[in-house]
Amino acid sequence: MESTVWPVYSPFAKMHFGKGLEAGRAQGEARAVLTILEARGIPISDSDRAFIRACTDLGLLDGWVRRAATATSAADLFAEE
Repeated sequence: MESTVWPVYSPFAKMHFGKGLEAGRAQGEARAVLTILEARGIPISDSDRAFIRACTDLGLLDGWVRRAATATSAADLFAEE
């Protein structure tokens, strides 16, 4: 059986390999934040929605997912701990 793993040898490949995966993960985390807020009936402004979707910081997005589970408003999502 042939391997389906693409070898990353060139400097270009090493620099860019995996960046698409990170971007996809960030999009998924942002979607999770918005889905949780929607499911809980918490309104979110268009500007906050755009801000969440534009975020690429996986650590920050992970924190927002956790906060979305207990937030009572969109402001709670962005509040400093």
